[in-house]
Amino acid sequence: MRLLKEISTFKIGGPALSIAEAKTVAEMSSLLKEVYPRRMLVIGKGSNCLFSDQGFNGLVILNKIDFISSIKPIITVGAGFSFALLGSRTARAGFTGLEFAAGIPASVGGGIFMNAGANGQEAADTLISVDFLNEKGELFTFLKKDLDFSYRYSSFQGMKGAIVSATFGLTKDPLAREKQLKIIDYRQRTQPYGEPSIGCVFRNPIGDCCHSAAALIDQAGLKEVAIGGAKVSEKHANFIINPKGLATASDVEALIKIIKEKVFAHAGILLEEEIRKIAFES
Repeated sequence: MRLLKEISTFKIGGPALSIAEAKTVAEMSSLLKEVYPRRMLVIGKGSNCLFSDQGFNGLVILNKIDFISSIKPIITVGAGFSFALLGSRTARAGFTGLEFAAGIPASVGGGIFMNAGANGQEAADTLISVDFLNEKGELFTFLKKDLDFSYRYSSFQGMKGAIVSATFGLTKDPLAREKQLKIIDYRQRTQPYGEPSIGCVFRNPIGDCCHSAAALIDQAGLKEVAIGGAKVSEKHANFIINPKGLATASDVEALIKIIKEKVFAHAGILLEEEIRKIAFES
């Protein structure tokens, strides 16, 4: 059995019952039809998933549908394509709208699923449509107006199946690449690049509180606090890192619990996770 830690940016996770790759829409449809109605999980880069130490009792499908059309104001790309690379290529070509994606370690499908965002932009901002296979392998096209998006949320979080491609509408801007380089420089200075992580663990509070989750964790004195192999990053307090590759999901869960308790005691705010916790069986 293959370990999920091998396909996770966090380097955490036990064995999966089975792992398969889909490189085309036809292959994805075939796999979904084959496994239905048994348990399955579709992932891109595994960059937002905390896998159980026990593993996953079902089929994990790696979305490797990574085609990309010519870079024009309207661009269609496979869900398995790197979201960061898409942002880089479009900015280099002089198009604005996806500069923020540079440095986000997700696939295009994962970026849409979580409505990933940074620097005041989100995946949904330039989205036109999404092609989606349901759990029976049937293909549907959703226009953006048919979907709901909000902070780190999309309609796809309540749907079973797989995003297979997306179309974005961009705008010409000769300064797009310059903007992107500034974003990349800022992230490299302020986030723990090179360390195994799951990205930001908590949602930023919404409402009267003007503090980010990172600021609240820092103010509670939790930077560099560790449990087992899991540690709060010194660079960015909303990142939990796995610096030696020895952390377990249990370590991370225990550290999350402490962070929530300490922040609540300090600021009266209960932080909410934005990561996906993938149980062994549910």
